[in-house]
Amino acid sequence: MSDLKTKPTENDVHTFLNTVSDEQRRTDAFTILELLESIVGEPAKMWGASIIGVGDYHYKYASGREGDWFLAGFSPRKQALTLYLMSGINRFEELLSQLGKYKTGKGCLYIKRLSDVDMTVLEKLIRRSVKHLKEAS
Repeated sequence: MSDLKTKPTENDVHTFLNTVSDEQRRTDAFTILELLESIVGEPAKMWGASIIGVGDYHYKYASGREGDWFLAGFSPRKQALTLYLMSGINRFEELLSQLGKYKTGKGCLYIKRLSDVDMTVLEKLIRRSVKHLKEAS
């Protein structure tokens, strides 16, 4: 069984976010950072070179594979702000229908600009995802 390549680092979150060249994406990233830290109640850490994760949880699959990951995270990618909601996106269809303009991947929510979404709904979505993971572990 292989180890995860993305692991927590000692790199500074604020230093990383200040390297984001697009001003709006940088501003949005600092807003998401503040939101995630307030929801989880812990400081964020860098995971690898470009992912910011908040909180920790241990997972174990039925296959026996297990590891440690963050409760919620994000990355200010070039194409979109990518939010990682580790409990899975599909379980929140009702909230997603109220969110605004976004795209999804398996466990990711892609948002071009925070002004495209309802921040109250986004906060509820993140809170429910974090709660689900805490209850499951």
